Amino acid sequence: MNGTPTPTAPRSFRLRRMVGRDPHEPHRAATPLELLFDLTFVVAFGFASDQLAHLIAVGHVGEGVLGFTFAMFAVCWAWINFTWFASAFDTDDWFYRVTTMVQMVGVIVLALGLAPLFHSLEEGAHVDNRVVVAGYVVMRVALVAQWLRAAKQDPARRRVALTYALWVSLAQVGWIVVAILDLPTGLTLVFSVLLFVVEFTGPVLAERKDGGTPWHPHHIAERYGLLAIIALGEVILGTVTSVSALVERQEWSTEAILVVVAGVGLALGIWWVYFMLPAGALLARHRERSFVWGYAHIVIFAAITAMGAGLHVAAYVIEGESEIGVLGVVLSVAIPVALFTVGALLIYAYLFRENDPFHVMLFVGTLVVLALATALAAFGASIGVCLVVLTLAPAVPVVGFETLGNRRQADALERALR
Repeated sequence: MNGTPTPTAPRSFRLRRMVGRDPHEPHRAATPLELLFDLTFVVAFGFASDQLAHLIAVGHVGEGVLGFTFAMFAVCWAWINFTWFASAFDTDDWFYRVTTMVQMVGVIVLALGLAPLFHSLEEGAHVDNRVVVAGYVVMRVALVAQWLRAAKQDPARRRVALTYALWVSLAQVGWIVVAILDLPTGLTLVFSVLLFVVEFTGPVLAERKDGGTPWHPHHIAERYGLLAIIALGEVILGTVTSVSALVERQEWSTEAILVVVAGVGLALGIWWVYFMLPAGALLARHRERSFVWGYAHIVIFAAITAMGAGLHVAAYVIEGESEIGVLGVVLSVAIPVALFTVGALLIYAYLFRENDPFHVMLFVGTLVVLALATALAAFGASIGVCLVVLTLAPAVPVVGFETLGNRRQADALERALR
């Protein structure tokens, strides 16, 4: 009959040849499998944030920052590697789905190992990274299998895929050795830095061979944006935790309402600032700038997650389980906001290859607001008042962009895309 929709044939997930996808494929978007994969990082970010908040609350700030830095590098780097591979070679057949599931298992194992890692840093004798390394290696070995499959089935990119497989494998051998030897904290940190250098070097060398991998710029930009939103979930969760602590102690009050407004406003402001940058268009025109852009996002994701940890610290203070006070709470949130602002500004300048004094002015304005919130805390203002003022920090670049910056960005984008 006319007007009757034609039934869609069931999708087959039989093995198909893994070859590079079209980097200019129209309407390329994140797949349901990629979104499912990202859910495991909700857990990883949450565990890292909780552990950081706990160590800050009990006064072990240095140990907390150290453990958090290690955790976020491991988690974000594994996500980055999967995402760029998927952008170039996603076949969505049964083998691809199974190896993705194995990587998801690795994320969960890694997340479960974060508590022993942070505890060992707090104790100071050694670094208990065995479970973290086990989960990380599971993820990376599954990805090596994918690279070897691509090397076999896509002859044009065989050298690229084998280079990836080699460097990833070398790094995993190193991680296993470090975990087994149970070295003192100092030596563990030194070897960890060296191994991360190995991890970061592999893609740089691989992408120089035979034109590199055919990753899709708009797909990559979307995937990074989605993970930024997942990290922002920690800001919302930290807000809920702080408000719950307030309500339990004094029921609903003006202070509780201020914290709700501050937490949600901060999440919205950071989200707004992040998505000001038209990354997809710039990466499509300047693929050679992808490494710095992609690697620098580790700082962006870590900073956003740390904001959530700072709001968790507020809950500890409200509940009387920490003595760091309101000033400590404000600094726990303000420092990550400043770090995010610096990272976002530098990424913006790098992709556009322009140093706009207007952006520097917005950055200075952001720091002034953060300093004001810190000063209020030092002079005895409440957590709610200080957090509301702190929330105005990302509002500075947002207002600047919506009034004058959008026109300046349009002109800069036109120059960058020539």
